[in-house]
Amino acid sequence: MITTQALEIRIGARTLLQDASLRIDDGDRIGLVGRNGAGKTTLTKILAGEGQPTGGQVIRTDDVGYLPQDPRTGDLEVLARDRVLSARGLDATIRNMRKAEQLMSDGTPEQREKAMERYSRLEATFLSKGGWAAEAEAARITSNLGLPTRVLDQQLRTLSGGQRRRVELARILFSGARTLLLDEPTNHLDADSIVWLRDYLTAYPGGFIVISHDVELLRATVNKVFHLDANRAVIDLYNLGWDAYLTQRETDEKRRRRERANAEKKAATLLAQADKMKAKATKAVAAQNMARRAERMLAGLEETRQADKVAHLRFPDPAPCGRTPLRASDLSKSYGSQEVFAGVDLAIDRGSRVVVLGLNGAGKTTLLRILGGVEAPDTGQVEPGHGLKIGYYAQEHETLDTGATVVENLRRSAPELTDTQVRSVLGSFLFSGDDAEKPAGVLSGGEKTRLALAMLVVSAANVLLLDEPTNNLDPASRQEILGALRTFTGAVVLVTHDEGAVDALEPERVLLLPDGDEDLWNSDYAELVSLA
Repeated sequence: MITTQALEIRIGARTLLQDASLRIDDGDRIGLVGRNGAGKTTLTKILAGEGQPTGGQVIRTDDVGYLPQDPRTGDLEVLARDRVLSARGLDATIRNMRKAEQLMSDGTPEQREKAMERYSRLEATFLSKGGWAAEAEAARITSNLGLPTRVLDQQLRTLSGGQRRRVELARILFSGARTLLLDEPTNHLDADSIVWLRDYLTAYPGGFIVISHDVELLRATVNKVFHLDANRAVIDLYNLGWDAYLTQRETDEKRRRRERANAEKKAATLLAQADKMKAKATKAVAAQNMARRAERMLAGLEETRQADKVAHLRFPDPAPCGRTPLRASDLSKSYGSQEVFAGVDLAIDRGSRVVVLGLNGAGKTTLLRILGGVEAPDTGQVEPGHGLKIGYYAQEHETLDTGATVVENLRRSAPELTDTQVRSVLGSFLFSGDDAEKPAGVLSGGEKTRLALAMLVVSAANVLLLDEPTNNLDPASRQEILGALRTFTGAVVLVTHDEGAVDALEPERVLLLPDGDEDLWNSDYAELVSLA
């Protein structure tokens, strides 16, 4: 269980939340919603104990499982299976049991005797943590999240971003925590895994908060909604399911607007009367009282919802280039003994539009990193054509310098821009005032997406490499990027689970990984997008 008392959150001079008292109990399935940048990710970090509030306190009375939007682990040499099992400390226990078994088999008589004693202690610990049943439970969770045995036997550093995120989600679900804090848990999941996760959360006996732009997930799972209003710096609490919340929210907003309009009308009448009366000395006190009454009448009103601001996005006019600005031949990539893909050939002509499809782990992100010059292939080569200018959007925002500010990141992408031009671009992407001076490392996932897209806008790229560009975006911002995709006249290579993004792109070709087969796009491939 988690409770907060008089919680206040500020970033710089901006107040995200003030005087919030919240409670998450067993059985509470809460959808935390609000526009990008409202503070949802910041709030969940604080609830999880990974950040400190400006004021108030957070009280946790049980274990909390926290899935951040961009999960990271310190040791990338760990096997994926061990990472999941570490949620209950089973990984270390199993390793030590294996070592004891080895000594029991190959050690000296004295070593065997000590190993047998140690094995008995370890086995008791293993059984107290759930034993083989717990290991089977972990296997069920990982399987349902699309993590096959071959992936679980690999080190984390060899996995794609989508696979690592699935590992972290599996770890949190396996942890046994009574309260879950899940920030965009469906990112990088295929359609089958999303359906399984919906069912899992619907039946979850503890409590959870989920941040998600997946409306179907919210509709199926939540029984309460916390709406974080960035304009009013408050959380509106609704003890309702998703559809009922949407209806009630609109009803509340209409009531607030009606009350404000009535109060403003009455206050205007009082102030007008006070103005007439204050000229007469005998009525000056009464006029002052009427003016104060009008002020109190307006001060007691609830703030009405302002329209959420949306970044206005238009991809750049592409720089001039030759007929085929980018070509790749015979590309292959392996991590250790695990082959990701081999024999990939691809020619990106001026203005061409290509979708890359494949199951998680097929190498889609790796291919874009190679095309973008971020990573080297094991074999083959990438050949830049005349006038090539690449704009690379990375799904995990690796192109951002997290130690630099928002302004510094944009200047790095377009050093020729004046400070006024930089501020103007950032303002159109909703980074103004103190927000432009924040380090990129403290931005939410949606804000990082906006910054990365702003960097593309100033790049004048003629080949865009886009890896899940609609992840972490609210519906309005997603519509902006889909509109930008429709109108961009340069070449695009797109990796996405978002069927709407593919519709907007209107691709000409599809590249299927890991086999590297290329084909003309047709509607039959559309069914594979959400599964890829």
